[in-house]
Amino acid sequence: MNKKILLFIMVGLCGTATAQTVKRPFKPSDFLHIPTLADPQLSPDGKWIAYSLSEVDSAKDKRVSHLWMQSYDGKQSIELTQGTDPASTPKWTPDGKYLSYLSEKDSKTGGQVWLMDRRGGEGKKLTDIKGELEDYVWSPDSKKLALIIKDPVNKGKPQPKTPPPIKVDRYHFKQDIEGYLQHLHAHLYVYDVDTKKLDTLTKGNMDDESPVWSPDGKTIAYVSNHTTDPDRNENTDIFTVEAKSGGEIKQLTTFTGHDINPLWSPDGKYIAYLRSTSDADYFIYQHDVLCLMDADGKNNKALTAQLDRPVSNHAWSKDSKNIAYLVSNDRIRYIAQYNLLLRKATVINKGIQCSFENLIAHSPGNWMAKMTNPHLPHELVAIENGKIRRLTFHQDKWLSTVKLAYVKGFQSFSVDGTLVSGIVYTPDSVVTKKLPFILYIHGGPTDQDEFEFDATRLVLASAGYAVAAVNYRGSTGRGIEYTKAIYADWGNKEVKDLLGAVDELVKLGIADPARLGIGGWSYGGILTNYTIATDTRFKAAASGAGSALQLAIYGSDQWVVQYDNELGFPWKNAEKYIKLSYPFFHADKIKTPTLFMSGLKDFNVPTGGGEQMYEALKSQGIPAQLVLYPGQYHMLTVPSYEVDRAQRYIDWFGKYLGAPFP
Repeated sequence: MNKKILLFIMVGLCGTATAQTVKRPFKPSDFLHIPTLADPQLSPDGKWIAYSLSEVDSAKDKRVSHLWMQSYDGKQSIELTQGTDPASTPKWTPDGKYLSYLSEKDSKTGGQVWLMDRRGGEGKKLTDIKGELEDYVWSPDSKKLALIIKDPVNKGKPQPKTPPPIKVDRYHFKQDIEGYLQHLHAHLYVYDVDTKKLDTLTKGNMDDESPVWSPDGKTIAYVSNHTTDPDRNENTDIFTVEAKSGGEIKQLTTFTGHDINPLWSPDGKYIAYLRSTSDADYFIYQHDVLCLMDADGKNNKALTAQLDRPVSNHAWSKDSKNIAYLVSNDRIRYIAQYNLLLRKATVINKGIQCSFENLIAHSPGNWMAKMTNPHLPHELVAIENGKIRRLTFHQDKWLSTVKLAYVKGFQSFSVDGTLVSGIVYTPDSVVTKKLPFILYIHGGPTDQDEFEFDATRLVLASAGYAVAAVNYRGSTGRGIEYTKAIYADWGNKEVKDLLGAVDELVKLGIADPARLGIGGWSYGGILTNYTIATDTRFKAAASGAGSALQLAIYGSDQWVVQYDNELGFPWKNAEKYIKLSYPFFHADKIKTPTLFMSGLKDFNVPTGGGEQMYEALKSQGIPAQLVLYPGQYHMLTVPSYEVDRAQRYIDWFGKYLGAPFP
């Protein structure tokens, strides 16, 4: 093991050590300098946090992940792995002696579990699994692993020189990244570290996920869908199985919505988990509620049902007295906890203009998490008695060279009186004149724009634009009624909300009404199409991974369950599909020059959605351009493509809105 120890100067969350540096505007090429921190794991003794850090290898045009350790006292940061072989998903053995991780080094069958002595030395490959290893968890005695393994392609045999035809007979038959779905499923196994024996715990025509050991090591809780045809719903439940071959399986939950993310209390008495607010087999416009049940599934109760906000990332305190969790609330994610004795929830940190992820218990009253704000990509922080202490400083070097945009919240009213929240980005804190403006719309739709580091909006603002993020109806963070307001009515209330936000920013003297642009990716691209078909005042648009002819999308993407449940069958409800396809059927109303973009392997919103709109505009002589990224799925992952997309935004809007800075 090659160790590289770095000592950091603690300069606080705002960092003043680089105040004298002359900074330049944030550019698309700076995307290549942003490290991505993931998978933080606390050591059993609470003194170290292991995590992965991915950085761009420009020569190979890809991100490479390596393992790091950070001391909880903030004094040491140690890089554990280096070189060309990526390492990810670190996990401590419960006895604290080893650090495991996933690597594809010396493997022909994908990622395997490797083991590294935390005191030093090279990592050693532990497993040689056939099939895709999707998850792994250590048993409490550090002697076994619970593994989620997907069935191997071609039953683990070498692929023939000429690939055979793809046979499809599943209802849900395609998925982004996975491709065309065969009858290959992910199941639960137990691997003995000493004997190398692999025992099969689950089988069948379903997928298992989220394994977690009981504290006594006898049982594993996991999530699965045991309905007759799991392809047709999202009715997952929580099960337990004895951690041995042929072990008894018990179903703990029976809710017809989804039950996910089980987590045993350290004393083994309870299981906390998340449950959807909807009791339907499939309902995209729902929130997750924190629930608690006895370890045998009895006394099941919802703890946050009255909160009316989505809950995520729950974590037990080590004394089993509190459950902490994250709450999505109007542009932030804050930390709260539920006390089992008092049966009361309290806020740990309000998350003022910041958001948290990956919550971890440390010691009584103390927690850890990843944190981001508008001027800082994710770093690790400690939350001690509600106060934040920063632990890692990977972003400081590159941030010291750039000037980031000014960010603040705003609210607006839609034409029907709905109050909508947003975030606006401007080149400087003081706006002395109206700026060319870009409304950049988030995807989902069941998501929200938060006070977090948003590279796309920041780079557009640094180029001289005022940029807005708007949490239109359908977004989370404002209650379940706000989220489900767009059910089977796409492109209606959202557009009213978006246009109301634009009107407000024009009225505030921030947006120049003569130089308005609009864009977005995924549902943001879809809403771009809806909006330019509704209002002709936008002088330029960029619709990424979007669609408009919803009637033709049926069967071509991965969302057939949603279509059948929300819109019904096209042959029985054609008028509904045609109504929701108004950007295409009213393409003659569109006057906005539009840039269409897509990943060529996208099965989430296939390229055809953009191609249809591109052709509709070209047929009428409206300026349009189609940019396709080879080998990319719904989200771009090749670093040079991410830079290219950002630069194309700047160039396209610059062409039609006028150069912001002469």
